[in-house]
This record gives sequence, C-alpha cells and structure tokens, in this order.
Amino acid sequence: MKPASIAMLKSELAGRSQKELTEICLHLARYKAENKELLSYLLFEADDEAAYVREIKLEISRLFAEINTSHIYFIRKGVRKIVRNINKYIRFSGSKQTEAELLLFFCRSLKEAGFEWQQANSLVNLYKNQIQKIEKALSALHEDLQHDYREELKSL
Repeated sequence: MKPASIAMLKSELAGRSQKELTEICLHLARYKAENKELLSYLLFEADDEAAYVREIKLEISRLFAEINTSHIYFIRKGVRKIVRNINKYIRFSGSKQTEAELLLFFCRSLKEAGFEWQQANSLVNLYKNQIQKIEKALSALHEDLQHDYREELKSL
C-alpha cells in the first residue's frame, strides 16, 4: 500500500470533525511509541523549547553515566544510542537552534565522558559528523546566535 501525499492527507483531515481528529491522533499514539512521544511533545512541551532542551540535556547526561565502559564495543553501542535519541528529539522540535544546542552538548559530554572513545575510528567519525551537523545548523541561525555557538564550537 502506497501512502498518500501530505497534500492529500491535509485535505482529508480538513474535512474531518474534531472528534474524528482526536480519535485519529489517539490511534496513532497507540500504534507506535515514537508517535506517542511526538504527540506528547506537541501537546505539552512545544510551547517551552528551553525547558524541553534542559530536559533532553539531563537525559543525555544520564545516558552517558549509564554507558558500560568495560569494552569499546559497549561504549560505541551506548554512544550510538544517545545519538539516535538526540536525532529523534531534533526531528520533533524542528528548530535549528535546538539542534545546534543539543549537538554541542553531546560533543562536549563525549569529550568529558572519561572514557577513551578516540580509540574507535567509528566514534571519531561519529564525532566529526556531529560537528558537521552543528556547522550546517548554525548556518541557518541568526548572526548573533551563530557567533555565540561558533565560539562554543571552537572550544570543542
């Protein structure tokens, strides 16, 4: 089955009643955990982006503390899990400022983590890719914000 285009979905949703839309949203939330997380973000956290970013930073810190450092394999696995979560939260937000802030926090946390992640080429490449993502996100921001974040990026 081929999914409908966004334009078709939009026109179909426009013709539905509020009750039907509510049921559709709840059905989507029950279907997949990520849909439920996105709906929670849109309903409860989208109004206060700063609090959303603080909450994610706390979760990133917690996840770094939980990484099993007994072997480089587990370190790689834990760091990739953190990046997957960050990318999901960035998709929810859609804000370039949030993207830059979270990725900067990730890179800083990785450098300060206390384990030898530089031993694994995959983690070094992942780190470099995150730096490139930060630079791309910064190019879409206002000049004043770019300057502030670029100073922080230089320190990395």
